[in-house]
Amino acid sequence: MNPKVSVIIPAYNTEAYIAKAIESALEQTLTDIEVIIVDDGSSDKTVEVAKSFTDQRLKVIVNQQNLGVSAARNRALRAAQGEWIAVLDSDDWYAPERLEKLVLLAEETNADMIADDLYLIKDGATSAWSTLIQESGEDIDKILQIDLVSFVETDVYGQAGLRLGLSKPIFKREFLVKHGILYDETVSIAEDFWLDLKCLINGARFFLVPKPYYFYRSRPISLVRQSILSRLNQCCIATNSFIQQDVVKNNPALMRALSHNLAVYQKNLAYFQVVVLIKQGKWLTALTEIIKNPYFFYDFISRFNNIIERRIQYYIKGNKSVFDMSYNLHTKRKTIN
Repeated sequence: MNPKVSVIIPAYNTEAYIAKAIESALEQTLTDIEVIIVDDGSSDKTVEVAKSFTDQRLKVIVNQQNLGVSAARNRALRAAQGEWIAVLDSDDWYAPERLEKLVLLAEETNADMIADDLYLIKDGATSAWSTLIQESGEDIDKILQIDLVSFVETDVYGQAGLRLGLSKPIFKREFLVKHGILYDETVSIAEDFWLDLKCLINGARFFLVPKPYYFYRSRPISLVRQSILSRLNQCCIATNSFIQQDVVKNNPALMRALSHNLAVYQKNLAYFQVVVLIKQGKWLTALTEIIKNPYFFYDFISRFNNIIERRIQYYIKGNKSVFDMSYNLHTKRKTIN
């Protein structure tokens, strides 16, 4: 008999964290599960730690080279046999009752996907500093069905909002298989957002439970800042790809929401193209880009106070977490590789 839930854990060089993630999955009050780890070419002891567990419900798959988080998740999805798919990042963990609570509520609401709130916790901290819903400013006190357009409108790069693309829903595997839904392997940022969007476009019933059962670890934002131009470009390409679909063209509200997101990505891409060139000392090339992007100075001025405040916090007050999620949640996207 197939398990009730397949927990898929993509992993890359997280030897210091993955044991906690695995333990939290295996210690769920819902015991009818399988846990599938896909190590994505780690160079540390991640695989050794994973294989040290003897629970028969645990399966470890090893990629011989690093293929990316989406490819790792897709390999786990293809191996999964559970009625439900639950994603767990290898540096995060679950509350013990998470899967039991979500599966029960999913069956009660006839959901195709259902997410809980997230505890936000700094790396090394012993308790959460906030939750995703609290940071959004939304007042949600009951189970809420999420519609396609509001999902896009409340998850805009660099802006405050509910940001459900950061959430970790559980998915009905039958729905994913029926619609051929997998992660987009061409993107390495916001991969959860694009998968959720595919599900919603295909008519998924998506519910949000306003209680946190998932612990989302905030690690330094420098992990994702290194290739910000590539990542923003990926988001532009992915958004434009969705816009070209007939189902989007036939939905004016969705078209407006995605077009707005695309414009925001393009604006930020143009801004950071100049910033990166300036940091590299390529002043003439930077000037050329500024001429192409006359709104650069407006963008810079609008960001100036925040830039100065961050540097005061980091260099003068010694606040080393100034660049992580707790200080700048609205631009944080986790990556495992």
